[in-house]
Amino acid sequence: MGSVTYILKCSWRHLVILKYSLFLVLTVFFNISALKAQEIIPTYSDYLTDNLYLIHPSMAGASNYDKIRLTARQQWFDVEDAPNLQTLAYNSRVNDKIGVGGILFRDENGNYSKLGAYATFAYHLMFSRSTLDLNQLSFGISAGVIQHRLDTSDFTRFDPLIGENNTDIFANLDFGISYYVRNLYFHFAAKNILSVNRELFYSDAVPSNMRKYLFSAGYVFSLNPNDPWSFEPSILFQAREATNEMALDANAKAYYELENGKLWGGLSYRNSFESAEYTENGELVNNQQLRYITPFVGLNYKKFVFGYTYSYQLNSIVLSNGGFHQITLGYNFGESRERYNCNCPAINN
Repeated sequence: MGSVTYILKCSWRHLVILKYSLFLVLTVFFNISALKAQEIIPTYSDYLTDNLYLIHPSMAGASNYDKIRLTARQQWFDVEDAPNLQTLAYNSRVNDKIGVGGILFRDENGNYSKLGAYATFAYHLMFSRSTLDLNQLSFGISAGVIQHRLDTSDFTRFDPLIGENNTDIFANLDFGISYYVRNLYFHFAAKNILSVNRELFYSDAVPSNMRKYLFSAGYVFSLNPNDPWSFEPSILFQAREATNEMALDANAKAYYELENGKLWGGLSYRNSFESAEYTENGELVNNQQLRYITPFVGLNYKKFVFGYTYSYQLNSIVLSNGGFHQITLGYNFGESRERYNCNCPAINN
């Protein structure tokens, strides 16, 4: 009750900022149909390996350290030219309220590749009365420039779905909101806000609207105050606007405090709500949903971070049984801001 009373009594200046921030959000969403989206950085399990900023712009500068994260993901080692993705993400806190960040990425899938860069501005409203009471509302917006390229050098015949250009360059925007109150957190992100008419393909080949919405929530708890173990159940829901595709991640993560760091790991399960039809033995038609199981493990040692994830498809019909491997390397730097007395590892690094 005390936290609620304090928020109601917070400064008029904070309320004015919050009012105009919410107005900006509504303006963007109600006028979005007047703009011309493209899937940019795929949503994998990076958020489980201390890389929340990669999918949530509002997490730029949200923690008490500045962060740099490098990821490398490879799918299906036994498949030639299989998809692979590399990202480099940096974010920091400029002052008490302002956070900034940047992302570079490279995504390849056979003859098709993407290169891109994002810059992020975030604003953090602190309602906390002291380090005993984490209460932070954050807004973030990212603007990016992306180049798509199709290598047609080894094509032997004309494909009517391919336009005259082998490359195209366009821009897009992401927007996010995050809220941390003690051990509980919520995130919302709207990805690829702008619709983009692609020059690389004919307009009917790919939809111009590839907006995607993400919502996640979680809670971190320990069994007693002196217990080195803490646990974090969480969910991530994502939905694509144009195709009505939806998927849900159910996650369980555990932390163990060490003298100079923290050991962590867990399990994630992803299930799509849609199913694809396929034939079996040339006669029977079955439905199959996209399902992944992803174990992950990591270590924070002093200011260094290492994480590894392995995603395995549970579907009966798959291109390969090799699975998806991803490594995350990171470093926390800068002067540490005040740590809060809570189970909030995304803030207290």
